[in-house]
Order: sequence, then structure tokens, then C-alpha cells
Amino acid sequence: LLAEAEELKTVLEKEETVVRIKAKAGEDGRLFGSIPSKQIADALNKQYSIKLDKRKIELEQPIRALGYTKVPVKLHSKVTATITVQTVQE
Repeated sequence: LLAEAEELKTVLEKEETVVRIKAKAGEDGRLFGSIPSKQIADALNKQYSIKLDKRKIELEQPIRALGYTKVPVKLHSKVTATITVQTVQE
């Protein structure tokens, strides 16, 4: 399990692995809603066929603005990866 977690961490932290999520936003770049960890998990599964439990995504508070956000993901008790989530205007 530890080896699998290390391997997944390598894939998730590659520069080209960016989870893109479209959301409606106002002119100032703030979202009309927010992006919870479940939506990030679903997008990761759709875009990269990587299934992650939303509870492993350690999002302190939902994403509420456009742009890039670094999100920690606990893959194993000893392995934490950081994924990049890009929020773009719908």
C-alpha cells in the first residue's frame, strides 16, 4: 500500500497533472458557489481516471475563487501529495 501511495503521489504531483474545474464566477473572479472536495475527486476521476476518496482530499475550506489552488491529499498515513486545481470561468 505504501508503494502504491508513493507511485500515485508521483503521478499527482507532475506539472501536467492539473485538475481543471469550470465554475460560474462574477467579474471580480469570485465564484457564485464553491468547489468542495467531492467535486475535485469527481473531476480527477473524469480527467485522469484516478479514483480518490473525497475524504482523503484535505481541503480546509471549499475553493471560492478562480485560479490555481494547491490542495493536499492524504494517500497513506506516511504519504501526502499536493494536487493542483485550476478553477476556470464557465
